[in-house]
Amino acid sequence: MIKRIFVIFVLVLLASCGSKKKASQTQRHSKKEVVKERNDRNKSDERETQTLESTSRTTVYTETVEDYIRVYSPIAVRQMREFGVPASITLSQGILESGAGKGELVRKANNHFGIKCHKGWNGDKAYHDDDAKGECFRKYDYAELSFADHSRFLTTRSRYGFLFDLRPDDYKAWAKGLREAGYATDRRYPEKLISLIERYRLYEYDDQALGNKSRKRKQKSDKQYVVTKGDTLYSISKRYDVSVNELKRKNDLRDNTIHVGQILYLN
Repeated sequence: MIKRIFVIFVLVLLASCGSKKKASQTQRHSKKEVVKERNDRNKSDERETQTLESTSRTTVYTETVEDYIRVYSPIAVRQMREFGVPASITLSQGILESGAGKGELVRKANNHFGIKCHKGWNGDKAYHDDDAKGECFRKYDYAELSFADHSRFLTTRSRYGFLFDLRPDDYKAWAKGLREAGYATDRRYPEKLISLIERYRLYEYDDQALGNKSRKRKQKSDKQYVVTKGDTLYSISKRYDVSVNELKRKNDLRDNTIHVGQILYLN
């Protein structure tokens, strides 16, 4: 009888140890999974993100922007060669306005530049909340039509005419000029475009379109002047001891017309 009780006690003890061992192994396994899941989440969070404020507030990863550039840069270069709109401006506006192709307006209208219907638009339309509710935006069958319409939009409206007097590779002046002409109401619109251009080196696509394979970017030492009200090329030339013809040559000006906010290179 005592022997039988001892055997039963040993069996119970072994079973208890086995269950504790299994529980311990399960707990350790569970902890490993939690640590792995946390590490995976941290790796995901390490990917650089940025919020693109445009016709839709969209948060995208840096690689999403880079993918957008890879897909659409050839179109932007072609548009620059045909219409004269800097590829860097086209790409930066596309990235900003479309949320790097992830914005709602792109998904439902292939509209990469937030161009509204405006008077005289006879194409397809899509309605989207922007400055006001349910505003009318242009709708395209595919993205390239949106890029082409963006170029035509800038070249056929007189308020953007002065932009084409600027150097085609002067993306800073173009960015400021777009805001001045009323393309966007955001005061920081030029800074946002310039930041995208410099962050992703979009100015290299301007060089590609212009055939400037080895041209160096302008150094910060370049002397610049921002045109203010009442300025003329003659008054600026006297002030900085440089001839009118030299100013026109350095800034690719066709005539003596200049505009408030325009950036002129002096040296």
